[in-house]
Amino acid sequence: MKVLVRPFATLRRYFPHLGVGEGLEVELPDGATIGQLMNHLGLPADQVRVVFVNGVSRDENHPLADGDEVGVFPPVGGG
Repeated sequence: MKVLVRPFATLRRYFPHLGVGEGLEVELPDGATIGQLMNHLGLPADQVRVVFVNGVSRDENHPLADGDEVGVFPPVGGG
């Protein structure tokens, strides 16, 4: 299956070839989870805070489906 991944904010540094707002098409085995996707992408677990699948926040055990759009966000700090 193929999913479209959009890394945001500081996570974009792991994909320097992507332009602003561009996504990365990733091929995974059927039934792969968000956690497996993060491992496949090489993203450190402590750098991923929120993952949206088709606009809905999901946890690392959520199974992905062909054609899903995945937004990945880092922890945000501020005051």
